[in-house]
Amino acid sequence: MSDKLIIFDTTLRDGEQSPGASMNKDEKIRIAKALEKMRVDVIEAGFAIASNGDFEAVKAVANAVKDSTVCSLARAIDKDIDRAGEALKGAVSPRIHTFIATSDIHMKMKLNMRPEQVVEQAVRSVKRARNWTDNVEFSPEDAGRSDEDFLCRIIEKAIDAGATTINIP
Repeated sequence: MSDKLIIFDTTLRDGEQSPGASMNKDEKIRIAKALEKMRVDVIEAGFAIASNGDFEAVKAVANAVKDSTVCSLARAIDKDIDRAGEALKGAVSPRIHTFIATSDIHMKMKLNMRPEQVVEQAVRSVKRARNWTDNVEFSPEDAGRSDEDFLCRIIEKAIDAGATTINIP
């Protein structure tokens, strides 16, 4: 394990969730270039499946940034992962960040899945993302309310499947 601190910036994706905040493609490129100039290690450019505009913005950032890793968020769903992979094709250093809910309440009410199904879906999503890039991040959504043993198991399985970064939100 490296002792290097990795700066992971989500301004281009998470920043748009603030009320009244939205950025067009050119603004996202300008911000991404500023982040790159500040030597931010990883820039999460957006959620490529969210809209055609978001896809185009992720693609444009991926093509513009050369010195930072460019990342797209993707649910643990094939179409999300493939859309992220397509958007990141031009990146020098692409990363797909895939996630799935892991708390009991989310697995039951949001996903309508049993824990073993969630583990299988997480593993499939990481493996699919690895078809696009060697740099795959996995996040167990709602980790703070997740059963600790289950959380450890799904993280271990994601790493075994090829996840190179684990993000515990």
